[in-house]
Amino acid sequence: MSTIHGTTELGPATARRQVYSPLEAYWNAFQEWRKRRSLLANLCDLSDRELMDIGITRGEVDYVASHRDCDPRGILSGE
Repeated sequence: MSTIHGTTELGPATARRQVYSPLEAYWNAFQEWRKRRSLLANLCDLSDRELMDIGITRGEVDYVASHRDCDPRGILSGE
């Protein structure tokens, strides 16, 4: 006499394999470039007063667009 107490779900027959593609690095770099260009265009469209309101000057726009993860004045880090 046999009793089955539970069922087991089987996954896909083949596991998804991580494959490195040289094109993937180029695609990621292209996507980052597009984000920088879009941010740069948006910041350049702002007036000097609007830029001052968010804490940057016209001269810092290029730096801010290129270094999105950095705080150009150190305000956030408490310096």
